[in-house]
Amino acid sequence: MLKKRFRYICKSITKSFFLLKIKSKIWIETEEGILISEGRIQLLKLIEATGSLNKAAKAMDISYQKAWKLVDASNKASKTPLIATQVGGNKGGGTVLTPYGKLLIESFEAINTACWEFLDCELKKYIL
Repeated sequence: MLKKRFRYICKSITKSFFLLKIKSKIWIETEEGILISEGRIQLLKLIEATGSLNKAAKAMDISYQKAWKLVDASNKASKTPLIATQVGGNKGGGTVLTPYGKLLIESFEAINTACWEFLDCELKKYIL
């Protein structure tokens, strides 16, 4: 009896010290390739914040060429462009998100949050 009680107390203490979290990464793809992923979401948010693909690339510590390839691949996989570029002008042009690009960020983040919540609920069903 004492041994069982000791195990129960130890199990309770251990559970309070070791909170388990389940992690996953999701992305959305089409037949053309990856439409959106966490990294591409980060890039799009930085483009929106800075108004520049070059500045967004620098903030992510990736080359302009890599950033362009990521956006270009997403645009090719998309039914509608995610960004629009503005050439020249007295401010030197820039890059902005299209309404579809903004909707894609919002939708992806909602799906991602729902996915994490679902996985957390699933994890609670099992004693690990």
